[in-house]
Amino acid sequence: AQQGRVREKAYGKQKIYFADQEQLPAASDAELRGLDGEIAALSTKVQALQQSCRQMEAELKALNSSMTTPEMAREIEELRKDCASYTEKLERIKSATNHVTPEEKEKVCSEQKLYCKEWRRRKRMATELLEAILEGYPKSKKQFFEEVGIETDEDHNVTLPA
Repeated sequence: AQQGRVREKAYGKQKIYFADQEQLPAASDAELRGLDGEIAALSTKVQALQQSCRQMEAELKALNSSMTTPEMAREIEELRKDCASYTEKLERIKSATNHVTPEEKEKVCSEQKLYCKEWRRRKRMATELLEAILEGYPKSKKQFFEEVGIETDEDHNVTLPA
C-alpha cells in the first residue's frame, strides 16, 4: 500500500486491501465491444452446454431407472413360468369331467325361481296376517314381535335374491 500497488480502506477496526485500478491500462471502445462479443458468444456456448448436460442427465436417470439385461432375463423367465402354470391350470379345467350340463343348470335356476316365488308369497301372507293383528293391538309392532317371538328377514339382514 505504501508503494502504491494496492489501495487500503479502513472500515472501523478493519482494513481492506484491493488492487489499484488506476495503474491498469484503460481499454478502448473497440476492445470493450470485442470483449462484449466474446462474452456473448461464450454465454451462448455455456447455455448450449448446460442444456446438453441436462438432456444427458435425464437420459442417464432414465437408463438407471430401467431394468438391466440380467433383471430383464429373470423377469422374462418368471413370466414364462407363470404362463406355463396358467396354461396347465386351464388344461386341467378343460379336461375335467364334472362339468355342469346346461340341463342341470336350468333345473337349478328354475328351482331357485320357484323357491323365491314361494318365499315372497309366504312373506306377503305373513305380513298381511300380522298387519291385521296389529290393527287392534294396543302396543307397537316391535313390542308385539318380541312378545310373540317373531324374527323377520330384516332382523338377520336377509334379502330376497333378484
